[in-house]
Amino acid sequence: MSTTLLRIDPRFRGPPTSGNGGYVAGLVARPLGATGCVVTLKAPPPLGEDLWLDAGTAEANLLYGEAPIATAVAAPIDITVPAPPTHDAAGHASTRFTGFCQHNFPGCFVCGPERGDGDGLRIFPGRLDDTAQQVAALWMPDADLFDDAGLLLPEFVWAALDCPGYFAVQEQAGLAVLGRIGANLYRDITRETPLIVTGWPITSEGRKHVAGTALHDEQGTLLAAALSTWITIDAPARQD
Repeated sequence: MSTTLLRIDPRFRGPPTSGNGGYVAGLVARPLGATGCVVTLKAPPPLGEDLWLDAGTAEANLLYGEAPIATAVAAPIDITVPAPPTHDAAGHASTRFTGFCQHNFPGCFVCGPERGDGDGLRIFPGRLDDTAQQVAALWMPDADLFDDAGLLLPEFVWAALDCPGYFAVQEQAGLAVLGRIGANLYRDITRETPLIVTGWPITSEGRKHVAGTALHDEQGTLLAAALSTWITIDAPARQD
């Protein structure tokens, strides 16, 4: 068992006062190899506070004091990924992003339209057309998201696999937050690789909504995929 101190920088927020769920899940998953594992978010991850990541070989737990924030467990992720759209179709889909008109968390690190270039990921998934269930966007990761070997850090892969799932189930879910996400990272992602990001609804039952998300390169090669569960909430988080 190892214990590591973590602090979530405010840059990586989702709601105004807590970390983006996918980004935090990726951090918790890293000790398990960041692939083939499922992360359950149990409380909003606070920003700028001392958090402790206790990790073993098959499980990792993120704690704020004694309060559990998230748990990762090694587990198979069985997901069928639909074919991605073309580069041009994904770019056009982004123009249909509903968050441009109304966004629950416009400062979100992943999908917030208030975030500038080089700050947020600016992934804006929109529907391919009026009848399509799949949402899509283009994404070129910024240089500061890569490690010294030129590989995209896994927490940013997980972050990119987060919010597109919400926009795939937005119509059914209404206002919702990420409850659980599991990801498979199939290939390393290198610099100067334009990415196609997709999301699609799978099931909705009561307050729980399951979505799939994926990252492909321009040639259609599958790079990463995730299953996420979104939980409908009754009231919006308070905005400062």
